[in-house]
Amino acid sequence: MGERPLTVRVRRTIAACTLASLLCGTAPPASAQQAAFPSIAEKTAAMTRKDGFLPLYYDARGGKVYLEIAHPGSELIYQTYLPWGMGSNDVGLDRGSLGETRIVRFERRGPRVLLVQPNLAFRSSSGDPDERRAVEESFAQSVLAGFTIVAEGDGRVLIDATDFALSDAHGVLDALAAAKQGAFRLDPARSALDADELKAFPRNTRLEATLTFAGSEPGQYVRDVTPAPQALTVHERQVFVQLPDPGYVPRLFDPRAGYFHVAYTDDSAPLGAPVMQRLIVRHRLEKADPAAALSDPVRPLVYYVDRGAPEPIRSALLEGARWWSAAFTAAGFRNAFRVELLPPGADPDDVRYNVIEWVHRATRGWSFGNVVADPRTGEIIQGHVTLGSLRGRQDYLIAEGLLQPYARGDERAAEAERMVLARLRQLAAHEVGHTLGLVHNFLGSAEGRASVMDYPHPIVGLGRDGRIDLSNAYARGIGPWDDVAIAYGYTPLPAGRDEAPALDRILANARARGLVLLTDQDARPPGSVHPQAHLWDNGADATAELARMMAIRRAVLARFGEHVVRSREPLATMEEALVPMYLLHRYQLEAAAKAVGGAWYAYALRGDGQQPQRPVAAADQRRALRGVLATLSPDALAVPRTVLARLPPRPFGYDATRELFPRETGLTFDALAPAGVAAEMTFRLLFDPERATRLLEQHALDPALPGLDEVLAQIDAAVFAPASGDPYRRAIARTVQSAMIDRLSDLGTTAADAQVRAIVVQRLRAVRERLHAVRGDAETRAHARLIAADLDRFFARRWQRGERHEPATVPPGMPIGDDGPDLDR
Repeated sequence: MGERPLTVRVRRTIAACTLASLLCGTAPPASAQQAAFPSIAEKTAAMTRKDGFLPLYYDARGGKVYLEIAHPGSELIYQTYLPWGMGSNDVGLDRGSLGETRIVRFERRGPRVLLVQPNLAFRSSSGDPDERRAVEESFAQSVLAGFTIVAEGDGRVLIDATDFALSDAHGVLDALAAAKQGAFRLDPARSALDADELKAFPRNTRLEATLTFAGSEPGQYVRDVTPAPQALTVHERQVFVQLPDPGYVPRLFDPRAGYFHVAYTDDSAPLGAPVMQRLIVRHRLEKADPAAALSDPVRPLVYYVDRGAPEPIRSALLEGARWWSAAFTAAGFRNAFRVELLPPGADPDDVRYNVIEWVHRATRGWSFGNVVADPRTGEIIQGHVTLGSLRGRQDYLIAEGLLQPYARGDERAAEAERMVLARLRQLAAHEVGHTLGLVHNFLGSAEGRASVMDYPHPIVGLGRDGRIDLSNAYARGIGPWDDVAIAYGYTPLPAGRDEAPALDRILANARARGLVLLTDQDARPPGSVHPQAHLWDNGADATAELARMMAIRRAVLARFGEHVVRSREPLATMEEALVPMYLLHRYQLEAAAKAVGGAWYAYALRGDGQQPQRPVAAADQRRALRGVLATLSPDALAVPRTVLARLPPRPFGYDATRELFPRETGLTFDALAPAGVAAEMTFRLLFDPERATRLLEQHALDPALPGLDEVLAQIDAAVFAPASGDPYRRAIARTVQSAMIDRLSDLGTTAADAQVRAIVVQRLRAVRERLHAVRGDAETRAHARLIAADLDRFFARRWQRGERHEPATVPPGMPIGDDGPDLDR
């Protein structure tokens, strides 16, 4: 089921019959009439019937399930779920995860029924049936499954859905293969239908099975979360959903508005008109009184929080999700958005419920805001939020590192709890926002916390006494951009009129207030370019905020110690909190680095008055580079000796995890590893091939802007500055130098642009010549000679993997907690 088979129709026409074929060929059947099937009542007399959208029947004795199809040929929605997941963020098979939403139809073919997915990527808006047929027949469809008819009557057919229900429809095997977790196969002998979970609701019908995947050499992620890794057992659901009622009016997509969209090619569009059509994804929301400025809705949007979320988390989720109510009020609706606790016995798979599920995993990972939406129009039928429980625990760890609250060791860290609950409120609002149709707005933090759809890093205050203040860590409520987005998608507009002028006014008014959008494509890539579109950053000036975060980091590390550990906990567990404190600047570092070779730009449309693009000012680029390089100084990277003295090897029963720094020192903490990690993060950003090419090009277009050669010279001068300080700091300097040469050599080898490679190789030659002549103490000379020898091999194209420093393993950062690849997808 993970693959989409290509389906075409082949017609063969026999125009004439020769005498030989008439004499020698096989005669047609005596009767073309179909064999008679038993009635549905007869076939299902001993079965359990579950009535609903598609009635289903369960044969307990035979272990089979049957579906009753009332109108073969009618379209419906097909959706897959994982109600019980694997519990590994790395593989992505989480409880509550949704598969692709598809339009399908059951088509009868003699004694069989095919489940056909039409090709909605290519459509016709013409009213002429011949034009529509020409488009439909020009592109392949996909048959997802075939069924045997076992009974019929009154225009209805009964199909055997057992094999279908027991198939890997959600693509577990594909996910395991993509994560390189070994060769698995679906084992039918250890798989079975879940009789109690075969359900038919008024608007959807659900099939569920327990599926076991067998593998002889399971990967580490499987071994981490499965009691017997050779047998990975999950539950898969396949759901058929009734199409929404007629009357929904799609709204056209605008890239400036911040909505997910469905797209298709309209092959009947007039010449000169756009062929590609895009519609935003949103709920249907209509006024009961269309003439009233403020009206109750015909049907409100109600979200339900999982009863499995414990207090006080449950109340935080309810409160945060309810923040959206104000935005709908501003859009002209009264009582249009509610959030309640899921009623006892209610099933999250019933599409009448928009749900917020609380999910547990073995490792940190993203939360998600997914939807079941009509692929034809973008109308959301069900919002489905998945919140990871480890989010709060990771945020709590960060708060412990910042506050170091355990003076005696038995205190309740009340301020840390408050910060966690504030973040969970924001997280609930963020993911619900996705299920309202909204994409990320990664300019929110630069616009004064303008959007809950940004990824917020906690704003950490630093008092004059050096104490940390978390009272303003997270915002409360949605932001002004979120009001704009809801107004664009949900404000009722007069029927039959061109919506564009009214929608343009909403966005123009927002721009006048400094509220605009940039999303994932502009923020996630390490080589991205806008100086304010980042993840987990704060402030309008990324470089200034980096300097502030470095000051906070210095204050935290200066007093870091056993006060992050509760009584009777091993002192070695200090390292769990040390990692996020040492790397406290990691996201702001990324934000500042993107100003180097950066450009301001907007999703400008012709005539909207926005400036399409301009480079970041030369002074700001150079200031950002200085700020980034300051984070590589030995003083900045040294772990305080007080910490090193108090950090013993990990005791029995407390194994090292990927959340900790790597080490080359065996059992003891590696004092140089944190510096190597920090250097690796920085050079990945500065030596990004796209950034290098932009630096070369921007200087060619405007010699006043820094070029690649200038930037490399500044990095070289900072990293190879004359050694000073104690032997520990000199060793840190050498660690950073090795990381720089290794990553710069990578750039010189892999950059696509020949001019970039030429400049990089020229810089490496200059470094080699300088290092051959280095004088100083024995360690300095030995290090210089080794790098020079490595570069000799590099230039001779004999650079061997075993003869160089491999990249330091950076402990995971994103998500900061368990937030929500997006949709937080």
